[in-house]
Amino acid sequence: MRPARALIDLAALRHNYLLARSRHGGRALAVVKANAYGHGAVACATALADVADGFAVACLEEAEILRAGGVAAPILLLEGIFEASELPRVDALGLWMVVHDASQLDMLAGFAPQRPLTVWLKFNTGMNRAGFVPARARELYSALAADSRIATIVMMTHLARADEPDSDVSLVQWRRFREAVAGLPVPCSVCNSAGVLGWPQLRSDWARPGIMLYGADPMPGEGHGLRPVMTFDSRIMAIRELQAGDPVGYGARFVAARPQRIGLVAMGYADGYPRVVPDGTPVTVDGRPSRIVGRVSMDMLTVDLDGIEAGLGSAVELWGVRVPVNRIAAAAGTIAYELLCNVKRARFEYVDD
Repeated sequence: MRPARALIDLAALRHNYLLARSRHGGRALAVVKANAYGHGAVACATALADVADGFAVACLEEAEILRAGGVAAPILLLEGIFEASELPRVDALGLWMVVHDASQLDMLAGFAPQRPLTVWLKFNTGMNRAGFVPARARELYSALAADSRIATIVMMTHLARADEPDSDVSLVQWRRFREAVAGLPVPCSVCNSAGVLGWPQLRSDWARPGIMLYGADPMPGEGHGLRPVMTFDSRIMAIRELQAGDPVGYGARFVAARPQRIGLVAMGYADGYPRVVPDGTPVTVDGRPSRIVGRVSMDMLTVDLDGIEAGLGSAVELWGVRVPVNRIAAAAGTIAYELLCNVKRARFEYVDD
């Protein structure tokens, strides 16, 4: 079996969720959209079932997968519905939904649910994506509170720059939101992962931790006690002895300056490892620090074995416990979210210790 693997530590996932809820206080929806950021939504939600207050996904299709997998806890649709035809399914599955646009209110107007609905009203306080203007908060709350088809209302907003501790934008957003909902007898939700970790003054009734659940710290410094959930690894499948002047891989980007041992690893961009990382990007080989040399190809990459007593079958960690995924994301000019969501083809294994 090809050794490219994503090893998912479910105990680390629970640790991170409990840390998020403890730091924030109140309740927390575990965000498992995009297949739990590439980690496997059903497996992750099942592992969190005994501790999580609920879950959040992007859309109905993702919620259906969780319900089919036996997840009974509340599930919030973060993008709400796209067509009125989705509402019977939302009702049947007992889903919560975000309402962020007048068109969604129009869809709701003609629907008679079998049971009262839970609606999260979203307000645009500065991100300028989805959400009503804050000035409409009282009007919209009053209308929904008077509607017998609505059981619960939660007010929410989303932070645009919470991962920038030196920016005051989050405080500006918080003030706008707080002014909009002042005096309304309604629970609120503001903090994403970065909000939970970096902005204690913004905490409210519900948190929505996402990336931090998977052990990738969204804040500078990575000093918050998160545990990596995914270890992306493989093994050495061949060894090459290079001489000075020998190139490696497509485009001969790396050329040996001296005699050098190179390990060929069964991992490539078709598995989700980024093609664009430069020479020197860190890996470990049998737990010892090493580096990428040469261009990453579709199915293989090459690592430096100088000074490492490695051979066929030696373990190579691309990111995980020893190599933070944030370091690889920085080397690739992207963010950890994208790397984790892009993992594919590699074999998934789950441990719970």
